[in-house]
Amino acid sequence: MNPVSILVFFAYAPALIILWYFYHADRYEPEPRRYVIGTFLLGGTLSVGIAYILESVLTVGGAVTPLLPTTAFYVALIAGLVEEPSKALAIRWPFKAGQMDGIMDGLVYGVAAGLGFAATENFLYGLGWGVSVTITRAFLTPFAHGTWSAIIGVGYGLMAEGKTDSMWPFYSLAIFLHFIWDYYAFLSSTIPSYNILLVFFIILNLAILRYFMITGQAEDRAKLWYYWFKRRDGM
Repeated sequence: MNPVSILVFFAYAPALIILWYFYHADRYEPEPRRYVIGTFLLGGTLSVGIAYILESVLTVGGAVTPLLPTTAFYVALIAGLVEEPSKALAIRWPFKAGQMDGIMDGLVYGVAAGLGFAATENFLYGLGWGVSVTITRAFLTPFAHGTWSAIIGVGYGLMAEGKTDSMWPFYSLAIFLHFIWDYYAFLSSTIPSYNILLVFFIILNLAILRYFMITGQAEDRAKLWYYWFKRRDGM
């Protein structure tokens, strides 16, 4: 395999495997594949493109001088503030199309957007820094981006049900978790002991995903009668 093929494989294969797992976890009322795949692709194209442009302006310089010195704190903060809303644009597509009606739907679409973003980001990192960087990130960032976007996706799922009327708590939590991950990831490059915190954050991300899955499946089981009537009326 040539280097580009290796990059594509390690950037996208892990993300697609994780997406496959979460898609099939939504077993009571699976989402249309075209919306799930479309959300993944939007996360890996539109969201990455918007984030790249904004971060280039705000942290590298260009048309606008960075607002603050590009410290680890500032760069990590900008990453959270820019990338989470950018990924949310992909999630809003199935939301606006009326495809969400609960926690599990929000989880699937949120994970799809985050995984698409992580996959393309890992591919681009590999182009710039080498295959080894992509391989390392392939086992970390998909779960991280997937979790942060899942938080926002669950928020939209709850909004579709009428159980919340504000997305600010979900955006704020996703941005904060993204910021704190990036901040300590930057610091760990010079202070290796901070890697302990990154391990903790990985476990925390997995715990959040697990909680959403358990809660979403429980909610779907309670609505089996609704799904039965929905399928019957659609026949």
